[in-house]
Amino acid sequence: MRPLAADDPEDIGGHRLLARLGAGGMGVVYLARGAGGALVALKAIRAEHAADPAFRARFRREVTAVRGLAGRWLVPVVAADPEARSPWLATEFVPGPALAEAVDGHGALPVGAVRVLGSRLAEALTAVHAAGLVHRDVKPGNVLLGLDGPRLIDFGIALDAGATALTAPDAVVGTPGFLSPEQARARAEEVGPPSDVFSLGCVLAYAASARRPFGTGHAAAVLFRTVHEDPDLTGVPAGLRPLIESCLAKDPARRPTAARVGAALQDPRTRLGRDIGPAGDRAGHWLPPAVLRLVAERSARALDIPAPRRAPVRPAPEETVTGPTTPAGKPAPARRRVLAAGSAAASVLALGGGTAAYLTLGRKSSGDLPVHTLGFQADLSGADRADGVAQERGARLAVAHHNARAGIAFRLALDTFDDRGDATRARQAAERFGKAAVRAVLGPNTPAAARAAAPRYRTARTAMVLVSLDDPRLEEDDTLRTLRVTRAPEEFLAVPLAAYLTSVRPVDRTAVIDDRAAGRVGSDLAGSLAQRPPNEGTTRVYPVPAGNGDFSPAVRAALADRAQAVVFTGTSADRAARCARALAEAGFTGPRLGTWHLMRPDFLREGGAAAQGWVFGAPFTDPGSVSGAFRAAHRAAYGAAPGRWAPEAYDAVGLVARALESLGGRAGITAGAVAERLSDLAYQGLAKPLRFTAGSPRSIDRSRDEGYFLYQTEGNVFRFLGRSDLITKNS
Repeated sequence: MRPLAADDPEDIGGHRLLARLGAGGMGVVYLARGAGGALVALKAIRAEHAADPAFRARFRREVTAVRGLAGRWLVPVVAADPEARSPWLATEFVPGPALAEAVDGHGALPVGAVRVLGSRLAEALTAVHAAGLVHRDVKPGNVLLGLDGPRLIDFGIALDAGATALTAPDAVVGTPGFLSPEQARARAEEVGPPSDVFSLGCVLAYAASARRPFGTGHAAAVLFRTVHEDPDLTGVPAGLRPLIESCLAKDPARRPTAARVGAALQDPRTRLGRDIGPAGDRAGHWLPPAVLRLVAERSARALDIPAPRRAPVRPAPEETVTGPTTPAGKPAPARRRVLAAGSAAASVLALGGGTAAYLTLGRKSSGDLPVHTLGFQADLSGADRADGVAQERGARLAVAHHNARAGIAFRLALDTFDDRGDATRARQAAERFGKAAVRAVLGPNTPAAARAAAPRYRTARTAMVLVSLDDPRLEEDDTLRTLRVTRAPEEFLAVPLAAYLTSVRPVDRTAVIDDRAAGRVGSDLAGSLAQRPPNEGTTRVYPVPAGNGDFSPAVRAALADRAQAVVFTGTSADRAARCARALAEAGFTGPRLGTWHLMRPDFLREGGAAAQGWVFGAPFTDPGSVSGAFRAAHRAAYGAAPGRWAPEAYDAVGLVARALESLGGRAGITAGAVAERLSDLAYQGLAKPLRFTAGSPRSIDRSRDEGYFLYQTEGNVFRFLGRSDLITKNS
């Protein structure tokens, strides 16, 4: 929730506006209180759209459609006025998170929960179809989770069965990945109740496997797969697969009705009255514990309604910075260099009602909480700009999220410095942060900058927390007692690859194509696999000289030795593509593995079909998979999805905040005290757990693989498989 804007009305249609829940190009959704005291979500359409006769007709149709609906799993309309100057619609307020947030944040639902979810959504669609309507946008984002069951929302593009759409004749209406083939072909005249059943099948497949049945990527590619390819139901439990497959039939006539889907899912173990009783009777038992906690959290926040207030007017900026954090295509905003918690310019993350919203805080007064400033140093405009910008954005979101929490003992601020990856500027950053008495510094992200700044941070006893950088030379200086590294070491990248070949794709004979052009990175990987062969089998190394680009001899030798899996040690995407082509030409189809250095578009482009199916070990997670709320907040703040290393930077801020909390959060905490506290601290981050032990600069235990992640090439993307230790444990 966020405060009302200065130009928001006091009330709409007799409903007192309390706060904003969200806003978009079409209008604003408010949290409001009706005359009887009930909370509602009130959607008000912007005047410019209301002036469009076609748009007003569509909104009028939405109101008419949902007013005539009744069903326990539908969100009822309590009031509406489609003829007002600014049309509006008020529905019952549901504080639960969307299914998308629950699955993105906590993984696939268990079979029993999917059955309950499906049976109730099928019941809702049965009511929709009985009223002569087609929803046309059944998707995870339009399913809210409550303690007693799901709710189907958003009838903004609902259509009378057989009616003519108000959109253009060739317009695709719906959400790619969850719409039917007839919708994908833009054949509005063919879109009927079976279309909603197809979408329901997509939702159930997603809920049961945490995977979209027609993949991800460009919308056109997803639409093509929806029309022409079979769904990918990997991970869908066998007991659910036949029903979901029937829902996903290409021919609408072959799909079951919503009523039949509901009946098929009414397993006795999950019927109302057994696992889910009436309100107050074992409510919420249909959900797994982690999701249940999320629903309970949203419900609790709904009880803490803010008093209506207006967002303060943004003061004139004190400094204009046109830095790299400006979203592409947008003018650089004027902002303070320091994101202080009390600043009126600070946007902080507030998650409520399943919606990522932004709350503008008032200016800090002298009686407010102490503010602890963190330094952030990285290349924000040079060759490593992409990683630096991603980390700065992740760190800023973490600062904002901390400051939005209730009951905090202190606020955080972030002071940034663009060192451009340059040693001289890195030393300047260290001197500046030392004088500013920051509590800790995140970064740098380049070896030259880190080696230049490290001695100064050591002298100042300030923790230098490395997020993406791994440079063994820093650890060779045993006097550098303030170094803290949150990423897994490069030299142990063999750990996740060996685990994959032991637990996921077990093999007895592993071949290592050792590309000597990779230097120490490649030799470390080859040596580790040779010393500890996967699955306690055998490993043979086949070296390829740095000046030799022909990998065919090494491949032939490996296959002659009956290799069952091949690991490539190189860091060049071009050379990896050559190796991939050599393996394909030799007819090898077993597991092929490499490291994150190869996860670049040129490997996919140059390797072609031979690059498909490769598995990679990486020290970073997929920024789009850690949390739906994180992803939504990032997009809302920066207009783009989070980049590589953004979650890890978010976690680094959380780690330092945890150290400050353990020290009481009071004013006057020294950087040295924070650095020392980090030496014996555990923190569960978005990306991975962080555990520092006394005497070690690393949070990741070298003997474990919990700091590594696995990806696999699929089409034109590197599909995230998950955290290495969790994948292998589940296997």
